[in-house]
Amino acid sequence: MAERLPLTLAGYRLATTAAVPLTNYLLARRLKIGKEHPDRFTERRGVSEAARPAGPLVWVHGASVGELAAAIPLIERIRARDFAVLVTTGTVTSAEFAQRRLPPGAVHQFFPYDAPPFVARFLDHWRPDLGLFVESDLWPNMILGSAERGVPLIVVNGRLSERSFKRWSHMPRTIEALFRRVDLCLVRTTVDAERFEALGAPRITTTGNLKLDVPELPVDDDKLARLRAAVGNRPVVAAASTHLGEEAAVIDAHRRLKASFPGLLTIVVPRHPERGAGIASAAGAAGLVALQRSRDRLPDARTDVYVCDTVGELGIVFRLSPIVYMGGSLIPHGGQNPIEAVKLGAAILHGPYVSNFAEIYSALDQMRGAELVAEPGRLAVRVGAWLKDPEERSRVSMAGRKTVEVLGGALERTMTALEPYLIQLRLEYRNA
Repeated sequence: MAERLPLTLAGYRLATTAAVPLTNYLLARRLKIGKEHPDRFTERRGVSEAARPAGPLVWVHGASVGELAAAIPLIERIRARDFAVLVTTGTVTSAEFAQRRLPPGAVHQFFPYDAPPFVARFLDHWRPDLGLFVESDLWPNMILGSAERGVPLIVVNGRLSERSFKRWSHMPRTIEALFRRVDLCLVRTTVDAERFEALGAPRITTTGNLKLDVPELPVDDDKLARLRAAVGNRPVVAAASTHLGEEAAVIDAHRRLKASFPGLLTIVVPRHPERGAGIASAAGAAGLVALQRSRDRLPDARTDVYVCDTVGELGIVFRLSPIVYMGGSLIPHGGQNPIEAVKLGAAILHGPYVSNFAEIYSALDQMRGAELVAEPGRLAVRVGAWLKDPEERSRVSMAGRKTVEVLGGALERTMTALEPYLIQLRLEYRNA
C-alpha cells in the first residue's frame, strides 16, 4: 500500500498540475528577459531531443553555476569509471558553463519545471539509475516521482543554511516525508549534519566541502596574454562576483588610493554581467575612467576601472590580481566562494556577510589566509596596506593555500560513499 502523503505535498502536487497551462506564459516571459535558452526551452517541459545513453546512467543535478562547479571533479571521476552521466541545471549561465566544463560523454539538460506531467516525461525519457542532488536544491515532485520509479537519490555536498533550516522546520512532516525518500545525505559539516538529522534525514555522512577540491580555474592563454600585456606592471586589485551596493565601495577605494599608487587598476567582475554598464557609469560619475570588457576593449594607461562584464573569465582575473575582494560579503547576501581565487594565489579580503561559506571563511581568517573588512570604508585601508607590503600579502596568500589544502579531501570521501551504489549498478547491468 502506497504511503499517504502529507496534505502539504498532496496539495502541492495538485496545485502544480493545475498550473501546467500557465507555463506557456511563464516560458514566454522568461525567454523575453533572457532567463531561458531560446532553442532549448522545451526541456523545461521534460521534452528532450537528446537520446538516453546506453548502460547505467548517473544523474547529477545542481541549481546553478556554483553547484555545478563544485560537482565537476565528481562528474569527471564518475565518467572515468565509464558511467554515462546526465547533468541538469536551472539557469542559462549554468548551461553555458556546462558546455565549457563538462567532460566528454556527459549530457546537459535543463531541469524541468516541478510539475508532475513534466517530471514524469523527464524521468520516463532518461530513466536514471542513480540521482545525485548537489547541496539542497530539492524539488518535491521530482523526489516523489524518482522514488516511485525506484531511483536511489543521494544528496552530495549537502548544506542547509540557517534560514533554510528554520523555514523547513515549520513544515516537519513535509520535509521528513521527502527525506525518507532520499537514500543518503553526504553533507559538508557537522552543523549541516545536525540540521539534516533534525529535519528527518535517516542516513547522513559528513564528507566535507567539494568546493575545496575544485581544480584551478581554466584559462584561455591567448586572452590572458593580451590582458597581461595591456596591464603591464601596473598594480592590480580585483573585486570578484560583486553585487548591487558593493561596487560603490570598490570605486571609492580606488578613488582614495589612486594618488598613492600611480597606475592602479581595479578590475570589477559583477556577479550579474548585465550590470556592467551601470558600474562603468558609476565609476565615471566618481571621476574615474572606466571600460567594459564586453565591448571588446582592453585597458589602456588612462583606465582606472576595468569592468569584466563577461562570463567565465575569473580564471584570467585571478591570475592577474594578487589582491581580490570577494563580493556578496559587504551586503547581506552571504558571500561568494573564495576557493578558486585562493588556489590561484590571491590574497583575499571579504566583508562580514559570509554565511554561505561560513566554515571556509572562518578557517581562512583563523589561519590568516584571508582578512575581514568590517565595513565598506575599511576596504581602501586594507587594500592600501597590502599594496605597500607585498611580503605580508604573500604570507596571506600562502596561508590561504595551505588552509585549503588541509581542509580538502571531500572528493575522495564522497566517491568512497558512492562506491557501493556504483558497484551495484554495474552488477545489475551485467546480470541483465
